[in-house]
Formats: sequence, structure tokens, C-alpha cells
Amino acid sequence: MWDYSETVKEHFFNPRNARVMEEPDAIGDVGSIQCGDALRLTLKVDKDTEIIQDAAFQTFGCGSAIASSSVLTEIIKGKTLDEALLVTNQDIANELDGLPPEKMHCSVMGREALQAAVANYRGEVWRDDHEEGALICKCFAVDAVMIEETVRANNLRTVEDVTNYTKAGGGCSACHEGIEEILTRVLAETGEAFNARASRQKLHADKEKPKVPGKGLSNIERIKRIERVIEAVRPQLQRDRGDVTLVDVDGDTVFVNLVGACSGCQMASLTVSGIQQQMMEDLGEFIRVVPVPAEKPASATVKLEVPA
Repeated sequence: MWDYSETVKEHFFNPRNARVMEEPDAIGDVGSIQCGDALRLTLKVDKDTEIIQDAAFQTFGCGSAIASSSVLTEIIKGKTLDEALLVTNQDIANELDGLPPEKMHCSVMGREALQAAVANYRGEVWRDDHEEGALICKCFAVDAVMIEETVRANNLRTVEDVTNYTKAGGGCSACHEGIEEILTRVLAETGEAFNARASRQKLHADKEKPKVPGKGLSNIERIKRIERVIEAVRPQLQRDRGDVTLVDVDGDTVFVNLVGACSGCQMASLTVSGIQQQMMEDLGEFIRVVPVPAEKPASATVKLEVPA
């Protein structure tokens, strides 16, 4: 599993401001479900002072995306729009006591959502349609402008850095040459030469590393692993005249039904925590296990509504 800070875990399991805001003054939409991550940031703004009075989010993505969105809403509340625009993706990561390098793109997505929301409030057009820059990464729809801005803002030096911060290059790798060209140009502005050989060696070395458990699984494979964990714990629960069954899987949330002695037991929360921890270790990702009646699962996550 990625090395997550306790702050990241806290914001994932107890996200702040994860809700639908009624009649927001500003809406910032970034990403797409097709590319794996999507975020909607909504703001309430005092029209006289431009102070952000409230902020809320809906996200579709990994635990780091939820945590980054959660902490962003806390950071910007009470700031003016201009003050909020000074918040960087590194500020978001720092507030979380750090993010794994492979998850830094989640903080970048939060910064972009904020820029989009402010532009929406001011009636400006926030460019996210590749008109300003050529589309470099087709797998994740990342253009040259975003890559250049992220390289400059975070002092990136390798293709791997760019992938960690933008996801560009994390798919088929056909765009690596285009990313190298951008790195060469941007680094040359500061008198630094891009070391293509070292960058490629780093990429090759990372490919040889052991894969993160569960990473790259299909939905069917992922559900099978969840079922396997549940089946592994059932015999012990059955010996104590209890049992657990899988009800539903909704994104990062797994709904289970505790029956028999496990239902209403004072130790039920510890049983759920133990199952949850085993699933997280097996899948290498954040998982929330929620006990519900088998006939009526209730979603504990906020779903992002995407226009047809």
C-alpha cells in the first residue's frame, strides 16, 4: 500500500465538506470519470468582499483525491478569491503532511478545480479544452500547457515526475517523447539541461519494481479479492455464532451484512475495522467497510453527477 500520512487517512475516512451545495455562487469542474478522476468544487462567496464563506466538493477518484479535495475546502474558507488563488498544489500536499509521489496529481487537480471555480464566479472562461496547448497525453487528456505549468510550479525534472503530478505518460507511454520535449524546453529556460538518459533509466527501474497489490485490477478481479477477504474471516466469526456477507461494492465503499452474534455486538466495530484493514492491505488502496442490512444498502459516498 502507498505510504499515507495519518492526516490523509483522516480526511479520507472523515472528509470535510463532501456534499452537494445548494445554489452555489461558483462551480469548478475538472477531470473526467473516463480518465479516472473527476472533481467538482462549489463555493459560496460574499459579493461585497469576495470572501469564500463556504466550500464543498464532490469527487470521483482514489482516497488521495478525496483527501486533497477535503483539505482544500478547509484551506480556502475565509480567504478572498485572490488569496485562494495563491494556494498551490504543494500547499494542499503539505496540509496533508505529504502525499505519495504517485498521488501528487490529486493535489494538482484540486488547484485546477479552484482556478475553474474562481473563473466561473467572475464570468471568465477557464481554459481546459486544449485550445491553448497541444494534447500531449491522450490516455488522460493532458495538454502541453498543463504540463509546462506543473513542471515550472513544482520544479519537475523527469518524465516520472510529470506522470506523478499530472498522470500524463502513465498509460500507453506513447507521449513520453512529447513530455521530454517540454522538459527540455522548460529546463533550458533556467540554464539546466534535461537528462533524458537518466530519466529513461529511472522509468525502466520503476517498471522493474514489485507491483503495488491490487493496482491495475479490473472491477471483477477487485470484487473477487474483496470476496476472498470476507471468505477468509467467515470461519472465525461462524465459530462465535456470527457471520458476515458481502452486500455491495460502490467505489471505495464495501457494504457488508453482519448477522447472528455479530449483529449489534459490542465488538462489531472492531470486526468491521479488522475486515477493512485486511481489504486495504490486499488491494493496496483505501477501503471503507460499512455494515448495513442486506436488503437495503445505503451509499456512504457522495457521487459526482456528470451531465449526459
